[in-house]
Amino acid sequence: MPLYEHVMIARQDLSNTQAEGLIEHFGTVLADNGGQLVDNEYWGVKTMAYKINKNRKGHYAYMRTNAPAPAVQEMERLMRLHDDVMRVLTIKVDEHAEGPSIQMQKRDERDSRRERR
Repeated sequence: MPLYEHVMIARQDLSNTQAEGLIEHFGTVLADNGGQLVDNEYWGVKTMAYKINKNRKGHYAYMRTNAPAPAVQEMERLMRLHDDVMRVLTIKVDEHAEGPSIQMQKRDERDSRRERR
């Protein structure tokens, strides 16, 4: 099956648990259509470069999936219809990178810098 990476931006007025619940919800949509959620990361609330739907910030989430194209299309369709999701980006990849994403690596580096002080 093809491999995909998805980045989703949800509204800033959601709680952290609600934003993480969206990841689980769309993971089950994939599973119902024959796909699999390989890995997911919640990146937290980040400031955007420009306003989207009158929001300056958003909850960012990252998902790695292994799913057929119809399952990904159905998940994207439901994401675009969902009121809490502002933007979705899906990329088809040849293979998933091992370990955490670049965003999570940056967070780990920041934590280690704080410990040195």
